[in-house]
Amino acid sequence: MLLAVAPAGASGAPAEARVEVEIPGPEHGGDAGSGHTLVPAGGRAKSTARLSEAERSADGDVTKMIDNGPTDDRLDVVVVGDGYTAAELAKFHADARQKWDEVTAVEPYTTYRNLFNVWTVDAVSNESGVSGDPDPATVRDTALGSYFWCGDIERLLCIDQPKVDTYVAKAPAADLVLVLANSAKYGGAGYNEPSATLGYEGISTASAGHAKSGQVAIHETGHSLGKLADEYFYPGVPDYEKYTGPEPADSNSSTLPADRMAAQRAKWYRWLGEESPDGGAVGAYEGGGYFVTGLHRPTDASLMRVLGKPFNLPGIEAMIAGFHRHARTVTPLTPTDRTLRLRHTAKAAVPRLTGADGRQLVVRWYLDGRELKRFEGRTEVAVAELWLFDLRTHRLTVTAEDRTPSVRDPGIARTLRSTAQWQVRL
Repeated sequence: MLLAVAPAGASGAPAEARVEVEIPGPEHGGDAGSGHTLVPAGGRAKSTARLSEAERSADGDVTKMIDNGPTDDRLDVVVVGDGYTAAELAKFHADARQKWDEVTAVEPYTTYRNLFNVWTVDAVSNESGVSGDPDPATVRDTALGSYFWCGDIERLLCIDQPKVDTYVAKAPAADLVLVLANSAKYGGAGYNEPSATLGYEGISTASAGHAKSGQVAIHETGHSLGKLADEYFYPGVPDYEKYTGPEPADSNSSTLPADRMAAQRAKWYRWLGEESPDGGAVGAYEGGGYFVTGLHRPTDASLMRVLGKPFNLPGIEAMIAGFHRHARTVTPLTPTDRTLRLRHTAKAAVPRLTGADGRQLVVRWYLDGRELKRFEGRTEVAVAELWLFDLRTHRLTVTAEDRTPSVRDPGIARTLRSTAQWQVRL
């Protein structure tokens, strides 16, 4: 299904507010998605919120499931469950951890897992399970109103977004939101518009108990964090035979064939000819952005087209850029708002990378802009080690730089560096 248009109400008044969501591909097939549609922002099923006092006391509890540092310096993921009763909250926590393990098994999440914090928010439902499972007639009273058969599409798992936002707001910060339905039925949805009020990049919905749901969620983060276009297309669908519009803004979609891309030094030209993790060499494969012709994608079968595949090389670069938009790689442990004296030590925390190549961030120290090469790689330096010989106030700076070979765009590379600074004197 492709993008639908929200109709006006019967009286001519505007219909209920609608949001655009991505539809996951069929369960028994390779496509990562099957287009977009507009759905009611407020969902369909309305919770009656008949919670006991004990249930109300558990509802909204926040847990920091993965703690890698302060919220200001990390990409904060908020996981909220739906269709879990108070007695099933332990199951929700286990499901949340398992789903995050699935996400971080895929690169570049594997290498950069320590840039993330993960929060769980307990949403207590009156009934276990969600509406539409196992059939369209099934209606369950749940905290977030999750339901399959959204827009008459069985696998489209929609939510009441305002309800979700009330729970997300309880967490200290949210850059990305995952809603887990207490279900083993295949399905999900991508709400990929950033939140104007809470600041998160998007919401992915997924079935907690289905083996493919983690892949659906990761694909959706390709849109929200990586700002990547879909790389699938629709043979035989009217109006999608050929793209004739302008050059898309998306980094993984282009009107240019490989030779013109290289000549113009455009889009993913730096990766042309390189072997990609999803198989084959990076090129300009026709078909993408829903159109059979007129648009090109970097590889034949990346995660932005096929579930179960990795991101391609340009996709990995875009995801790393997205991670660094939200995460800083230097956290000062010694306060920076006072002058450090001879007895003090400047300390910083730098996250470890966990990729198979063993590569780490490059940590360097500077005094008044001049590099102190003897301190490279260290995360703390005593003022006494600086060999200060005057009574002036000096500037001590530490930087952590991600020199990943997975980023070739100089514009992105310049964003992969964080800094902390102190004033120091004898």
